[in-house]
Amino acid sequence: MTLSCRDRTGERNEAAEIASCGGFLYDITMSVTPSSSARIAMRLSVLAGIVFLVIKSAAYLKTGSMAILGDTVESVVHLIAVGFAAYSLRLAEKPADDQHLYGHTKVSFFSAGFEGALIIMAALYILYEAIQALLTGPEVSSLAVGIGMTLTVMILNGLLGWHLIRTGRQHRSLILEANGYHVLTDSLTSAGALTGLLLTYSTGWLYWDAVFALLIALNIIVSGMKLVRRSVGGLMDTADPNLQRQLEALLTRETERRGIRFHKLRHRYLGHAYAVDVHLLFPDDMSIRDAHRIATEIERAVDDAVDPSAVVYTHLEAIEDHARVHPTSPLP
Repeated sequence: MTLSCRDRTGERNEAAEIASCGGFLYDITMSVTPSSSARIAMRLSVLAGIVFLVIKSAAYLKTGSMAILGDTVESVVHLIAVGFAAYSLRLAEKPADDQHLYGHTKVSFFSAGFEGALIIMAALYILYEAIQALLTGPEVSSLAVGIGMTLTVMILNGLLGWHLIRTGRQHRSLILEANGYHVLTDSLTSAGALTGLLLTYSTGWLYWDAVFALLIALNIIVSGMKLVRRSVGGLMDTADPNLQRQLEALLTRETERRGIRFHKLRHRYLGHAYAVDVHLLFPDDMSIRDAHRIATEIERAVDDAVDPSAVVYTHLEAIEDHARVHPTSPLP
């Protein structure tokens, strides 16, 4: 069996090849360089979460609004989730070690799932309180104060969420991106609470507040389920069908023009980049040197098509001898 690996410069690493790429992947594939801007963004999220929680709590105590209570509870959950996300971000940046040979980046999926589960639990509590208010009759006061405070938090949260999502995408951090979407959800929650307060203020019908608290809870449940689904997909290495089709088309083109074949194409998301592996089939009379060169060219083509940070590893096989060596793995 021959494996082919390539370093950042495109040069072959013979030691890595001898070790079946294990040491090579240990060195660069899973070592995530800490990003100062990502850390700053996470710290900003923690600080903002504390400030916003104080403002929302004060608004709820002043108004007694169920919608603001829902917004406040969501912020409590968000603050807990942000703390876990900050820890996860620091852990994900650690390089591979003897216990975690593929690094720590998978923690990003745990972080997203944890945050999603907390969001759902918060929504269920809001749902319960809103139903209670509808049954017993809501009591709301000082609406103008609540409207002003909620509007302020909504705008600031929207700006923070947008910043976190942008930073997360720039640095390929699922943790930051999930946190950003959670902050945006928090902003939308505030918008729902604000709408309920405005309707209550303008019409005098106090039940608007509880109705919008219900809508807020349902919206939060949907957001939480999306995060949990994404987390499970990452932990289960769920394939991206669009990327798989793109890779198949690329490899078909690259192998056909070189007179070789491929099979067993796979990919998975690591939390910060994609890993792609494929078996390349060469004629028996082709030298290892030539096969190696072709594999490098194909790896570069995959890098260019997917992303420069993608991790590509190839397995070189002889096409005529394949059936004898791999009797249980027939070619397509």
